[in-house]
Amino acid sequence: MAMALAQHRDSSSGSSINKHLDAGKYVRYTAEQVEALERVYAECPKPSSLRRQQLIRECPILSHIEPKQIKVWFQNRRCREKQRKESSRLQTVNRKLTAMNKLLMEENDRLQKQVSQLVCENGYMRQQLHTVNASATDASCDSVVTTPQHSLRDANNPAGLLSIAEETLAEFLSKATGTAVDWVQMPGMKPGPDSVGIFAISQSCSGVAARACGLVSLEPTKIAEILKDRPSWFRDCRNLEVFTMFPAGNGGTIELVYTQTFAPTTLAPARDFWTLRYTTTLENGSLVVCERSLSGSGAGPSAAAAAQFVRAEVLPSGYLIRPCEGGGSIIHIVDHLNLEAWSVPEVLRSLYESSKVIAQKMTIAALRYVRQIAQETSGEVVYSLGRQPAVLRTFSQRLSRGFNDAINGFNDDGWSIMNCDGTEDVIIAVNSSKRLSSTSNPANALSFLGGVLCAKASMLLQNVPPAVLVRFLREHRSEWADFNVDAYSAASLKAGTYAYPGMRPTRFTGSQIIMPLGHTIENEELLEVIRLEGHSLVQEDAFLSRDVHLLQICCGIDENAVGACSELVFAPIDEMFPDDAPLLPSGFRIIPLESKPSDTQDSLTTNRTLDLTSSLEVGPATNHSAGDALSCQNTRSVLTIAFQFPFDSNLQDNVANMARQYVRSVISSFQRVAMAISPSGLSPAVGPKLSPGSPEALTLAHWICQSYSYHLGAELLRSESLGGDSILKNLWHHQDAILCCSVKSLPVFIFANQAGLDMLETTLVALQDITLDKIFDESGRKGLCSDFAKLMQEGFAYLPAGICMSTMGRHASYEQAVAWKVLEADESTVHCLAFSFVNWSFV
Repeated sequence: MAMALAQHRDSSSGSSINKHLDAGKYVRYTAEQVEALERVYAECPKPSSLRRQQLIRECPILSHIEPKQIKVWFQNRRCREKQRKESSRLQTVNRKLTAMNKLLMEENDRLQKQVSQLVCENGYMRQQLHTVNASATDASCDSVVTTPQHSLRDANNPAGLLSIAEETLAEFLSKATGTAVDWVQMPGMKPGPDSVGIFAISQSCSGVAARACGLVSLEPTKIAEILKDRPSWFRDCRNLEVFTMFPAGNGGTIELVYTQTFAPTTLAPARDFWTLRYTTTLENGSLVVCERSLSGSGAGPSAAAAAQFVRAEVLPSGYLIRPCEGGGSIIHIVDHLNLEAWSVPEVLRSLYESSKVIAQKMTIAALRYVRQIAQETSGEVVYSLGRQPAVLRTFSQRLSRGFNDAINGFNDDGWSIMNCDGTEDVIIAVNSSKRLSSTSNPANALSFLGGVLCAKASMLLQNVPPAVLVRFLREHRSEWADFNVDAYSAASLKAGTYAYPGMRPTRFTGSQIIMPLGHTIENEELLEVIRLEGHSLVQEDAFLSRDVHLLQICCGIDENAVGACSELVFAPIDEMFPDDAPLLPSGFRIIPLESKPSDTQDSLTTNRTLDLTSSLEVGPATNHSAGDALSCQNTRSVLTIAFQFPFDSNLQDNVANMARQYVRSVISSFQRVAMAISPSGLSPAVGPKLSPGSPEALTLAHWICQSYSYHLGAELLRSESLGGDSILKNLWHHQDAILCCSVKSLPVFIFANQAGLDMLETTLVALQDITLDKIFDESGRKGLCSDFAKLMQEGFAYLPAGICMSTMGRHASYEQAVAWKVLEADESTVHCLAFSFVNWSFV
């Protein structure tokens, strides 16, 4: 192995290996020398100067090589290793790009065929318009592949089932790679180098349909195994049972499958499916798993088992998995369903008629899950706390399933409604046979003396972006949650006792620490541990920790994910965080509804619904084409809340009353938060008293500006900004952080403009819990105290440059701060104190 030490070479250096060589010559290392250097490199790729000198002393065969030459050898060795890794990575990327290019070319061919077909159909339709009546024209517009209903007679013999399976295969392939369905790109899911795959939804077909294509670095058989295990990746899947399985005679298998899915809200019944699933290998080596419903309402398991379900239909759907050269596979996924939307309230019907929702919940979720498994298998995913990815996935699945169980409350799980006459706003359900078992160790199951009680409610939200609401509720738990209730649930699970009347009084310190555990590949779901710090108010327990730990999943915080629901689900957990910890999940889910032009004034009339819109109305919209801002104001979503509590049998009524009141309290808090973040005004953070049409907000804005001019002899805003309602708008968007606090012994903030909220990293709702002294550091507080007398006497004061702190603990510097008294209209009464932080920025 030759190593260059300079541009020139001495012709006699080849025979001077046993002599000291200067920095201007080549040296050829012997095999023994290379072996010694490689041993050190394996232990330490970048040895220090001392380590290299030690190496020369310890290895006699290296004694005639200068330390500088040893250093160069290690530099070149590291460079070769880096090049090798980069070469391997580029080869892998090249294989993926080649496969993706092939997929895109096939997709382009399919689209060209679809365009040609549409052109022909368009010409045909033009001819028909001259010869047929309007009704015939309407009938001919249906260019969808219809699914013939198969009688039970066909499903009762293997030959009939094989015929159905082959027909299902042909129809599925025509959807996956052909033009049987008019596919359009999924909104907000543009393909690109960072995209998981290519996603499309149906434009016009019976039922709802979605399609996905992507490249995954797993073998086809492994992918098929993962996708057929639907409960592992489809969170809405309650149960999947294979009733019959037999060979198809061509190397494939036919299965009769009964599937139950959860309802997403308390306002609609759950769905079940009775399907034929066909697995086979095509001549080109591709693996196919396709599925379709078998007809007959009485088909499948007994009617008693399906009493709480509405039978829905799977039209030909499935997975086409093609192996790639060099490893990996290309997957085509098609989901085509008829969810029987007639069986749900009108306001929820769009949820069951939306292909976007099916795409997010099933199609995209399936491809993301397979990609997640592939990355975990390759070692690309490393999670904190030393947890295995499979363990963390299990935690997420258990939290989601427990929450869905609570929302649905199936009778065969032991749930029953408690004293409900149909008019209650909060539903109380009781499960006396509930056992919280871990997945790995049933011996650790907790069997409660009384059982588990669930308080749940659903309501309609208007003008509230689900992602924004969930993000706020995740980051500001103290705005809506009662720490003592969390402490009660945690103590009950830990001790196995449910002494509700004897809960020890505890004070929440306000500190909430979020410890991330893991996340999915596109961060659409987060798994984390929440630590709520609390202190006992009882003297004898003053030194005992009252911290509460919650295991939590949060998803749907991306505002651009069209059709995705937003969730925050949590459960108390022991601080040791064992892998087999029992979980009792609670939380809420917000599902966006696709709005229609006629839906603007619709109301939710279901008896079991609470309506928040009465407190969110800001006047009717007058122009439905005003752009994104107005469309955001017309957004609607369904919020479902479910909280579970363990109880002792003789305390059932007490816990039920506590749960009912607690859920109502949470709902009230949600009203307040929703009003604050609703974008029906200048900003998502404008609260009820500071909405654009509020006289209180306009008056306060006028007082702030007039008082600034009165005390400082200058204008806070430009003169052209002082007319009409524009003063509030310009004050809100002012570049300096402007805050107002009350004139009390302990001043608290009552208003801030957008820059002020950004500087404090808070909202108008949470702002009212922040005192003036909390935002300054020690020197800032001393400066404020020294200038406070001047402020109150002269009406204003200039504060020097300093540092203030946000609610998230970040430091923000400012060049100067101005404080002045805000006077009411009579110019004698002090309404509040205002502060303007000039040229602030985070440090």
